Amino acid sequence: MNQLSFILTSVLLGFGLAMDAFSVSVADGLQDPGMSPRRMHVIAGAFAFFQFLMPMIGWFCVRFIITYFRVLQPYIPWIGMILLYWIGGNMIREGLSGSQEEQTVTRLTAGTLLVQAVATSIDALSVGFTIAEYEFPQALCASLIIAAVTFLVCVPGLMAGRKAGGKLTGKASVIGGLILILIGTKIKFFP
Repeated sequence: MNQLSFILTSVLLGFGLAMDAFSVSVADGLQDPGMSPRRMHVIAGAFAFFQFLMPMIGWFCVRFIITYFRVLQPYIPWIGMILLYWIGGNMIREGLSGSQEEQTVTRLTAGTLLVQAVATSIDALSVGFTIAEYEFPQALCASLIIAAVTFLVCVPGLMAGRKAGGKLTGKASVIGGLILILIGTKIKFFP
């Protein structure tokens, strides 16, 4: 595979994998219309980090512990779906209860961000199979490209959600929760 083909393949993989993270970024932006640019970069960085880490874990598993990884592979979509249903359900519950002021001030916690980042990148474990023939430097480079694309896709998602969140005061949690539940359904039933 020549360098241009390698880079193009990695970028396309990155866009494909980043779509769930983009959608969750929009939901996160809806939650916090006053989100600072620094916070947006931290959130996008978390999604990008896990989009980097998961293909590397998948690559490692295929190269070194394939028999153990194959046992877990059927459960990966279920894990992603359950995590996103849980977060989305909590967002909907919070959006339907409490005062309107509480709903607009809800901030994304580090724990919730971690769960979101893992849930949206869990399908990237399977990318380890597609890059299994790569040597370590190539797998690392492909994963870094995927992470960079994810970061560049998530920042506009956060910005769009933040902008829409200011206009949807009081409904942002419910809409964001529904988005997460739809993404969870897509991960499991429409891979």
